[in-house]
Amino acid sequence: MNYEIKHQDKFKFIEEGEGEPLLLLHGLFGALSNFVDLIEYFKPKYKVVVPMLPLFDLDIFHTSVGGLEKHVQKFIEARDYTGIHLLGNSLGGHVALVHILKHPERIKSLILTGSSGLFENGMGDSYPKRGDYEYIKKKTQLTFFDPNTATKELVDEVFEITNNRIKVIKIIALAKSAIRNNLGEELNQIKQPTLLIWGNNDTITPPFVGKEFNRLIPNSELHFVDKCGHAPMMEVPGEFNRILDDFLHKLSVAPQP
Repeated sequence: MNYEIKHQDKFKFIEEGEGEPLLLLHGLFGALSNFVDLIEYFKPKYKVVVPMLPLFDLDIFHTSVGGLEKHVQKFIEARDYTGIHLLGNSLGGHVALVHILKHPERIKSLILTGSSGLFENGMGDSYPKRGDYEYIKKKTQLTFFDPNTATKELVDEVFEITNNRIKVIKIIALAKSAIRNNLGEELNQIKQPTLLIWGNNDTITPPFVGKEFNRLIPNSELHFVDKCGHAPMMEVPGEFNRILDDFLHKLSVAPQP
C-alpha cells in the first residue's frame, strides 16, 4: 500500500482520513509497513497520522527517548492536532508515555502495545552483528510468535539498518536510553483512558510487563492476545483492530468530563 509522504518544515509524515487524530509511533526497527492494516481499517473514521521518527537523524546527544519525544511534541504543535488518540509500539510506546507525562493537554487517550518504559529484553544477550544476515533474521523472527511474520522484506530492512555503522551506534544509544528511562514511579500521573494490547508470547516485553503497566496506570484496561509476540498490530491485525475499535467507540459515546 503506497501512501503520500507529506512534508512540513523538518517533519515527514503520513496523514490519511478525517476525524479525531489517531497518531501512531513506531519502534526502534519500526517503519510504516508495521501499521498498514491499522491505517486501512481506521482511516474511514479517524485521521490516521504516522510521523517518521528521526531515529538516525538526531545528533548523538539527542538520540534518546527524550530527544524523540521533543520531535513528536514539535510535530504535534506544528500540525496543531488536538484530542489525539496516541498509540505506540515498543520504543514508540515509551516515547508516547514520556509525551503524555510532559504534555497531556492535547491527548485524549493512550494505546500501548509491547511498550518499553518498565522492562524490555531489547537485543537479548548481544548487540546487532553487522554483516551476519542469518543472525539478523533470527533476531527479527524473535519479535513474533510465528517466525514467518518476519518476511524477507522486513529482514532486509533490519539488515540494512544494522549493516550501517552509524545507525548501529544510534540503535545502541536509543536502546540504552530506553533501559535507563524507567517510568515506573510516574505512571500513576496518567489521567487519560489507556488501552494495553499485549501478545501472550511477547519475549521482548513479556506479559508481566503488560500487567505491571495495567497496575500502575490508573484508568487502564489490558487485553492479551494468544499466539502473538511483540507487534500485535502486525501479527494479529484483525484482533488488534477489533480491540482498539471497541475501546475508541466506548470513548466516543462516554460523557465528556
